[in-house]
Amino acid sequence: MDYAIIAAGEGSRLVQEGMKTPKPLIRLHGVPLIDRLIHIFLKHHATSISIIVNEEMTEVQTHLKALSLPVPFHLLVQSTLSSMHSFHALSRFLTGDRFCLTTVDTIFQEDEFTRYIRTFKQESTLDGLMAVTNFVDDEKPLYVKTDNEGRIHAFLDTADRTCHFVSGGIYCLRKTALPVLEQAMKQGISRMRNYQRLLVSEGLHLKAYPFDKIIDVDHISDLAKAEMFLS
Repeated sequence: MDYAIIAAGEGSRLVQEGMKTPKPLIRLHGVPLIDRLIHIFLKHHATSISIIVNEEMTEVQTHLKALSLPVPFHLLVQSTLSSMHSFHALSRFLTGDRFCLTTVDTIFQEDEFTRYIRTFKQESTLDGLMAVTNFVDDEKPLYVKTDNEGRIHAFLDTADRTCHFVSGGIYCLRKTALPVLEQAMKQGISRMRNYQRLLVSEGLHLKAYPFDKIIDVDHISDLAKAEMFLS
């Protein structure tokens, strides 16, 4: 299965707080965020790994260009308008039937990720299996509305009484999701949350996969929380 990482954001909140290290190279327990994801993906039988970083992140570019991986590795240097545009730029490398996409600052327990990937590979009728959590750690969470079987019916900016989960920023998708991405680009849509809404409105079969906890690294204070979570 192909794996892809969006690492093209500026990490503006971290920079404002005085962080000098680019977000992909911030270390948790001594390991850069980007390296942690690469290692996990390789352990989960990646057939390729693709990463997009922005043009200003020269330190990250140098770090990634020095890597030697046992699978095809695609490094794309491109500044984009949004995470959805970054996904679209990466999509040229996602040539298999299934792929997993994540942002660089998404922190999760590896054993939960293992079960998530296994479940996605076993599901033959799904177009997508989206990681969700009831642990709300984001400043602007995307709420996920599901039925009793876990099928996703809506992505909401504001929770209603039937929403039990928020998006975790990990997306397992089939190639059937890529034509909808092209459609989103043609319609001038931006942001991953709006792309996900289009997946629902186009009738794709999406399910939610609950993780106990997923943490985003947006602030310096998140680093201690993330290290404690992974201890």
